[in-house]
Amino acid sequence: MRVHIIGTGLLGASLGLALSAKGHQVTLEDTSPTAQQLAADLGAGQVLNSTAALAEAADPTVADDATSPAAHPDIVVVATPPDVAARVIASALEDYPNATVTDVASVKTRLLEAVRELVTEPQLDRYIGCHPMAGREKSGAIAAQSDLFTARPWVICSDEQTPADRLGEVIAMAEDTGASVLHLDPRIHDAAVAKVSHVPQIVSSLVASQLRHAPLEEISLAGQGLRDVTRIAASDPGLWTQILTGNAEEVRSVLIDLRTELDEVIGALELGPGSTGLLAKAIALGNEGHDRIPGKHGQPPTTYAVVTILVPDTPGMLARLFKDIGDLGVNVEDFRMDHASGRKLGMVDVSVVPAIQQELEIGLLSKGWQIPESAIEKEGTA
Repeated sequence: MRVHIIGTGLLGASLGLALSAKGHQVTLEDTSPTAQQLAADLGAGQVLNSTAALAEAADPTVADDATSPAAHPDIVVVATPPDVAARVIASALEDYPNATVTDVASVKTRLLEAVRELVTEPQLDRYIGCHPMAGREKSGAIAAQSDLFTARPWVICSDEQTPADRLGEVIAMAEDTGASVLHLDPRIHDAAVAKVSHVPQIVSSLVASQLRHAPLEEISLAGQGLRDVTRIAASDPGLWTQILTGNAEEVRSVLIDLRTELDEVIGALELGPGSTGLLAKAIALGNEGHDRIPGKHGQPPTTYAVVTILVPDTPGMLARLFKDIGDLGVNVEDFRMDHASGRKLGMVDVSVVPAIQQELEIGLLSKGWQIPESAIEKEGTA
């Protein structure tokens, strides 16, 4: 397919990289010439000759070469910031009268309403809203990755009036990035992302903000838990302001419910009658919600056994660990790593099927690895 991408930030450039790798002809456009050229230099596509392309879109016979970068696209993907997406989508529908136009914005209902006010009904038939559920805390083309969408949900907001051929084009494009396509109503989508993406961003940012004036000796105690909670606090404030205002109603609704539960916890910490029960309930309800998060490959949640291994922080040790685990015939379902404070030592938590936990522990000990219990025993006999 010929795919034209307007906006060469993280998502636009990553999409270009993924589609170019699959052999699609990708052209790029951005209001920033530097950003546009950077994405092209990274391999995301070719820089569009806008004047020639728009002339050909109006009259395809203008082009001397039907396969030139200026050739009219099959799909136009708008990957601009959310606050200008509606206007750019409307312009794309006007400028490319034969193309299917889609976008990657994280809010769908308000965007669809805005586009509807700017275009005609026949033009609207060529617009299909999308939202790939992928991203990073870093921004710009320099952070782009060709596998950013691999195994990630790609939401398509179509309805019974959506032309089947245009829907098929968008589905094929999404699947060629390695994403898994889901079909959702725009309002259901916005309610969902408020819970699974937008409110987590706010909570992460608020927790991280409490560290601004904390003494360094306090922050030095930070472990993996704090890093997990605050990882996305490094996100772009400008972009997230646009996302949150675009989905304000749904985000506000979730935050009100969260505030109610937070007020209950604050009250319980006055340690009055029944306080321990309220605190335990808050943690238990969190367990219940956590257990509903999809597991590996989007499958139902699975409880794994965790084996903790002490790993020296020296070159090649992680590679050796995973080779030894593979040699034992054990499949690693998941893993995480924490770093010891003040020592060049890491603690790697390896998640495995419970039935092979003991087998893995015995096998690793036989290969010279230490789990915390054996490390303590050896220190006690030293």
